[in-house]
Amino acid sequence: MQENVINHSKNITILEILDRVLNKGVVITGDIVISVADIDLVYVGLKLLLTSVETMREKRLAIVKPNQETK
Repeated sequence: MQENVINHSKNITILEILDRVLNKGVVITGDIVISVADIDLVYVGLKLLLTSVETMREKRLAIVKPNQETK
């Protein structure tokens, strides 16, 4: 039965992953809570945007000026 299984796995390098992330962008969110005896003392909400400067400029121009042509 395993003879019909096709292996579509592909080796992906870190550079390819980094290129895709910088080209498209990724948002990472998280929460950190420091507590003692079930009493929350500190709450930190984190939002991290990871993208290239060029991609950010393109996205910003598309949002701010949708009817104007980009340079």
